[in-house]
Amino acid sequence: MTIEYRQATLEDAELLINIYNASFYSDYLNYGECPGYGKTKEMMEASISKCPKFIILCDNEPVGCVSCKRLEMNVYEVGCLCVVPEFQGKGLGTQAIQFVKTLYEDWERITLVTPIDKRENIKFYTEKCGFNIASTERDGNVELARFVIER
Repeated sequence: MTIEYRQATLEDAELLINIYNASFYSDYLNYGECPGYGKTKEMMEASISKCPKFIILCDNEPVGCVSCKRLEMNVYEVGCLCVVPEFQGKGLGTQAIQFVKTLYEDWERITLVTPIDKRENIKFYTEKCGFNIASTERDGNVELARFVIER
């Protein structure tokens, strides 16, 4: 299994919509809303322009995405990490976090949020990636855990 990352361009908007929709459909059903689900082409193009996104390729097949932006000096936030369901559990997400750490070599802190009731996400970020829960916050009707990893 060969894993590669390719920076997304505006031409990838529809591909990313398909990846996001497949990855976040269960969240949409569970919460009735999900910021990663149901984006229009215009919304995705604006998101690509605002925040670098990297398509996760498994044996040259696009199966996920990771995006990360700089918040301040040496502090970055993973805005999205998603892998389509049939490729989850294969280490792609763990490798994507490692990719972010090598991409932004000056990082001292990386943060992200995920719904606090998604036990598999909590376990993934704490046990597989080394993050700690720093706080909780609310986005609409969803309670989120704020994760932080520091060097």
